[in-house]
Amino acid sequence: MRAEPSHRAEMVNQALFGEAFEVLDRKNEWTLVRLSHDGYTGWLLDRQIQAITQEEYRQLVDQPQALVSDAVDLIEHDSPSHTRTVVAGSPLPFYDAEQHILRVGTEAFLFQGRTAQRLRTREELLLNAYLFANAPYLWGGRSAFGIDCSGLTQMAYRLTGMSLLRDASQQATQGRTLDFLAEAQAGDLVFFDNEEGNIVHVGIYVRENRILHASGSVRIDGLDSTGIYNAELGKHTHKLRLIKTHF
Repeated sequence: MRAEPSHRAEMVNQALFGEAFEVLDRKNEWTLVRLSHDGYTGWLLDRQIQAITQEEYRQLVDQPQALVSDAVDLIEHDSPSHTRTVVAGSPLPFYDAEQHILRVGTEAFLFQGRTAQRLRTREELLLNAYLFANAPYLWGGRSAFGIDCSGLTQMAYRLTGMSLLRDASQQATQGRTLDFLAEAQAGDLVFFDNEEGNIVHVGIYVRENRILHASGSVRIDGLDSTGIYNAELGKHTHKLRLIKTHF
């Protein structure tokens, strides 16, 4: 998804395979959309879009869809050229778990991989977060091919059956605030601000004052009352602002 309808515009987010959205506007070969799961807006190329009926849209939005649970997998088509790569957290529209068939428009695909159990536990959340370990940092990214800090937290929580908004500043408005770092448990979200006091970074508390976050890559660093400590650099890189729990 782009900020503006131009090939040179900055990518602000990724719409994953199977995600439903509303069409807001059209300009040449670009379409302005609003994602149904978090309300995020951006421009997509028309050739990346599959039109569906209003009834199908409501079914996708109102009924939980199966989610791909491995970092990378395939949906297979009778025509090999139509086989597609899918990533962790991608919804599988109208998926029949017994037949292993999903449907996109008039096309049917075979998916034989694993789907998320959506177990709302701290242990499950960490397992889902570790799917993205060592993924390169990508502004707007939401997959193991490239991901940003709030993309990591959103996708880990999504696979665990919980919904987060897209940006770190938005995610900071959700959940219950913890008063002290000592209260944090595995899976809680830790937020960091800049010199102006704006929240610009988020990570997932692991344990024993360690944090999993996307900074250069998805990595584990130290965490104390000051913020994130990068041992390789020998300094703090992010200033602690807020801790939130959803458990």
